[in-house]
Amino acid sequence: MKSDKKYPKFIRWFLKRPKTTGFITFLFLSYVACFIVSQQYKLIKEDEQREMNNILNVVHQNIEQALKNCYTTTLTLALTINDKGIPENFDYVSEKLMESNHNINAVQLVPNGIIKYIYPLNGNEAALNLNILTTPNLKKEALKSIAKKKMYFAGPFELKQGGLGIVGRFPVFQNNKFWGFSAVIIKLENFLKASGIKNVDDSKYYFQFSKYNIEEQKEIFYLTNKSDFSKNYYISTDIPDGDWKIYLISKNKNYLYSQIFIPGIIGIILAALFGILIYTLLKIPRELQSLVTTQATKLLNSEIKFQAIFDQAAVGIAHIDSFTGDFIEINNQYCQLLGYSQQEMKERNFQSVTHPEELEEDLMNLEKLRNGKIKDYSMEKRYFTKSGAIVWANLTVSPLFKKNKKVSTHISIVEDISLKKESEKLIKKSEIRFKSLFEDSPIPLWEEDFSEVKNYLQELNLIYESPETVAIYFKTHPDVVEKCISLVRIIDLNAMCLDLHKVKTKKELILGLSQIIDKDSIPDFTKQLIAVTQGQKQLIIDTKIKNSQGEYRDVNLRWNVIRGYEKSLGRIIISTEDITDRKYSEKIILNSQKRVESLINTIDGIVWECDSSSFTFNFISQKVENILGYTPEEWLENPTFWQDHIYSEDREWVRNYCMIKTNDNLDHDFEYRMVAKNGSIVWLRDIVNIVIENGKAVSLRGIMIDVTKTKEAEKDLNDSFNLVKEQNKRLLNFSYIVSHNLRSHTSNIASIVALIESSETEEEKEQLIELLKTVSCSLNETMLHLNEVINIRTNIGLVSELLNLEQYIITVKNVLSEQIASHEVIILTEIPKDTMINYNPAYLESVLYNIISNSIRYKHPSRKAIITIKFLIENDMKVLQISDNGIGIDLVRNADKIFGMYKTFSNNLDSKGIGLFITKNQIDAMGGNITVESEPNVGTTFKIYIQ
Repeated sequence: MKSDKKYPKFIRWFLKRPKTTGFITFLFLSYVACFIVSQQYKLIKEDEQREMNNILNVVHQNIEQALKNCYTTTLTLALTINDKGIPENFDYVSEKLMESNHNINAVQLVPNGIIKYIYPLNGNEAALNLNILTTPNLKKEALKSIAKKKMYFAGPFELKQGGLGIVGRFPVFQNNKFWGFSAVIIKLENFLKASGIKNVDDSKYYFQFSKYNIEEQKEIFYLTNKSDFSKNYYISTDIPDGDWKIYLISKNKNYLYSQIFIPGIIGIILAALFGILIYTLLKIPRELQSLVTTQATKLLNSEIKFQAIFDQAAVGIAHIDSFTGDFIEINNQYCQLLGYSQQEMKERNFQSVTHPEELEEDLMNLEKLRNGKIKDYSMEKRYFTKSGAIVWANLTVSPLFKKNKKVSTHISIVEDISLKKESEKLIKKSEIRFKSLFEDSPIPLWEEDFSEVKNYLQELNLIYESPETVAIYFKTHPDVVEKCISLVRIIDLNAMCLDLHKVKTKKELILGLSQIIDKDSIPDFTKQLIAVTQGQKQLIIDTKIKNSQGEYRDVNLRWNVIRGYEKSLGRIIISTEDITDRKYSEKIILNSQKRVESLINTIDGIVWECDSSSFTFNFISQKVENILGYTPEEWLENPTFWQDHIYSEDREWVRNYCMIKTNDNLDHDFEYRMVAKNGSIVWLRDIVNIVIENGKAVSLRGIMIDVTKTKEAEKDLNDSFNLVKEQNKRLLNFSYIVSHNLRSHTSNIASIVALIESSETEEEKEQLIELLKTVSCSLNETMLHLNEVINIRTNIGLVSELLNLEQYIITVKNVLSEQIASHEVIILTEIPKDTMINYNPAYLESVLYNIISNSIRYKHPSRKAIITIKFLIENDMKVLQISDNGIGIDLVRNADKIFGMYKTFSNNLDSKGIGLFITKNQIDAMGGNITVESEPNVGTTFKIYIQ
């Protein structure tokens, strides 16, 4: 603005920027308003602080004065104590002191910490004879008063005589020896009344009275007002005579802000109004100047834009004389289209570059344009380029200037459409080719319109419903399906459709699907309708059709939506390939496969085929389910199923064996174990044949035969052989024992008889006869032992029962109770109460008796005998473990004697060497085993393995 120049540069800067000036004005006035409000806030706050300090000082002075009066009272009371430590005129003095100090509720003298004197006594009897130096809640503050040697106010606390009060105690000393206390009692209500707290205006402030409890590590508040006032403004003061703290708290924590809030808001609003006013005043002349500048700029921009559009346009533009056809002005795109320079174009007219076939039409249209018969025209025409080539262009002509009411010049706009023309040519060729492919296709093809079907299904709200819901709807509404059949429009079909349906003309089929679809084809047509509801673009199904001659044919129907018609379904190509012959061939192959499969499944073995390199099975017969329990599907879905289910002990050697034989192209026959589905072990004989192509193994085929029963028979035979072998060994060993033991006894008898015959005196004969009786008894005992062993070994039909192990241990303990008690034996059992074993009852009791009695017999002389009985599981076998801390056995020297007949390994006179021998034979007879672990002077452990 020219008028701005009369102002200084600094002011002009603000005049040119109304928004900035208005905003700065707003900020300045807002700052002023905030400054005024803040000063007002400080003044109000200082007044409040001054008022609260005055109130708190008055209360503090009142409390100090009341405590000083109490100090005078206790001091006067202490002076009544004579040299012997006995108060004189206590009641009289106390009465006068209380008359002079109305805040006190009672006075006390407390010699040696025990309250002996109280005035008035009436109502205070409960406190009499109370020892404050031993009472937990009074002791600490009383000792504090003694330690400081000055008066200390304890409490507030619950008084013995009732109510909440404060006790001021003055420690009294005579000859530097503590005598007791002179005390005053002030009820908390009187104390607060004397302080003046009750007289303060409680509409603005309230008091809180507290004391810090060291034991609980927290501050205790005694007034009923709320103790959490951290968010309120408050001041406090301390009273050291009682370690108290008094708070004065402002009730309304936000009232200061409420007093400055409204003035602050008003100040901000006024600042904003002034800012807007300044902005409005400064912007009016600026807008006028801006409007003038904008209009001038628009004119200049329009001219620049027109020139830019003319020169840089993507289409050719030319200014042409309408009478002569000469080019007045041409843009670059027009020149590039025809291959001439601008100078060369100006030397020509449009007639010289126009193809003769379109020139006449172009001139006729131009004549109409000159005469005003038409406003403009467009046409497609060909141009000759400089090189002689022909280009197609879309021409648009508009008048520019008029002379004598006739058009003198016009604007010609040409757009290169050569590519478009080429594309149209190609599309035309494609249409011809497609038509040929459609008509000459060896597969029956249909072109159908499903648009009305989709609209109808949309009206029924079936679009995008679940397939199950749609299928149920069509099943319950067959009329809807019939309606959809009638809505399908057949657009076209090829010659093969006529041959398939045995008709002569297309008209017979184009009449509608109702002429073609019968009741047997409706379910398959319903699948097409479901595909429409789900938005599918393709569908392939096998169906049947019935031709005009009543013959049913199998067809493979392929339903495809043509691109561009996905939404409307207006064009759909359907192919119906005749697969009747293929279906018949497939049926023959399927029947053949079923016969082969049935034949394979009748074989008493698992027929299989697998890959020769990875051992991945691609076929397994149904027999696998009878032999191993797995279905063929379970087997085939896992590539490593066979290897994973070979018994763990056989897996490695079976895999290596198969790989070696396969690499050598050798058929093989071997046996191994597999784990059945129920966890049992199955023996298989696998006969493998290698399929070789070009000298290389490509696959393996074979049959797995269940030989488990054969293997079990072999095992039973081996077990029987081993049993006979063991029995023969034991029999031979037993014959040695019998021969040795009987020979010893018979030899002794023979020697004694010889001595009897040669004896000279009757006395000597009697002695020898007694000796003979002893040897005879020993022979009898030996015969009994041998008979017992024979019974064990020959008792084949042992009866086993399900026995409670703990119950039999209790029975044996009862039998041995006298020995257990006399030797102070401790027997510890770690056996669950419900432990059951399958055993012969007599043998179980005998085994337990022999081992436990041995543990007692061979206990260590220098320590108390402890026998521990445990029940364990080792390698899937039940184990009964009996341990003791006795004298132990030297296994290095006596390993072969432990379970031998008449083999002893101790110096005990009652050791006969028959108990463990019988125990071993009984355990062997039950199919178990017994082991021993022992160390001299440490103890022995027997482990009995039970099947």
